[in-house]
Amino acid sequence: MTQQIRRVLVRSLDDITLEHVHAPVPGDGELLVRTTVVGVCGSDTHAAAGHHPFIDLPYRPGHEAVGVVAATGWGAGEFAPGDRVLIEPNLYCSRCPQCRSGRYNICQELKVFGCQTPGAMADLFTIPADRVHRVPAGMTDLQAVLVEPLATPVHAVAKTGDLTGRTVAVLGAGPIGLLTVVAARHAGADRIVVTDLLESKRARALRLGADEALSAGSPDLAERAHAALGGPADVVFDCAARGESMTQAVDIVTKGGHIVVVGVGATGNTPVRLDLVQDREIRIEGTLMYTAEDYRTAMSLIAAGAVDTAEIITATYPLEKAALAFSASLDLEQVKVLVTVDGR
Repeated sequence: MTQQIRRVLVRSLDDITLEHVHAPVPGDGELLVRTTVVGVCGSDTHAAAGHHPFIDLPYRPGHEAVGVVAATGWGAGEFAPGDRVLIEPNLYCSRCPQCRSGRYNICQELKVFGCQTPGAMADLFTIPADRVHRVPAGMTDLQAVLVEPLATPVHAVAKTGDLTGRTVAVLGAGPIGLLTVVAARHAGADRIVVTDLLESKRARALRLGADEALSAGSPDLAERAHAALGGPADVVFDCAARGESMTQAVDIVTKGGHIVVVGVGATGNTPVRLDLVQDREIRIEGTLMYTAEDYRTAMSLIAAGAVDTAEIITATYPLEKAALAFSASLDLEQVKVLVTVDGR
């Protein structure tokens, strides 16, 4: 009899269920992986609400995943059953100019495992063997599941060059914003100020290495940020990516400074003071996902203890309660919510 597995299906925020399907079989160059833990990303909840610009409903989530290899397809390289792995979910074509230059994170035909294809929020899943990394020896599953979300800030920070001695503002203290603090500090930032509406998130930012944490609702936010940094910020990471945060970013950054849009922006028009962007020679740049180099950096940071998992992971639910996990993720007091799989 063909084995049946459970897999999460998201039709909307109010319609998140388990579907029972035949267990997948690894094809050539693929691994069959048994999920142990998977994160609920902000992209997941945005998609479930119908607000994500690049994820269509219904979808089958799970792109922040750790698991154990259960079987291998022909030509799956050096992996073997029992290996602990974490996934790098960007699925790229290898043919376009971006891929050929090594920037496969912006592949012209990019798909994301668990966003445009069925993901790892399931008992078992298949994935190309070149899209997984071994979990380093001594790293727990709870540490490993944070590699993917940390790799995004690592990539964003790398875009700004050497941060040694430079000042940084991080707008938004959700999971990505908090991890941007870690990545920026590792890259040598001299002073870091974080903004958020919630006091609890600001407190976490301070514990993770920020020098100052300010209310994003302050009417004089730019002035307060300048005072905390000793002047306008050299670099601003917009992890909120909303009209208000972009306006704040332009006000906070220095002349000739750099704004990096890290969060997934809201659809529609976002007002930007183009006169100020032009007059101050402000550079505004987007950043998408990561590459293997960013993954290696993220793994080394986590292995070195740079990320306190207790500050990032705030709730855990079993697979059969995935709907509750999504609901919990909507609570702004939460940071990272996980779904665990019992290995059946």
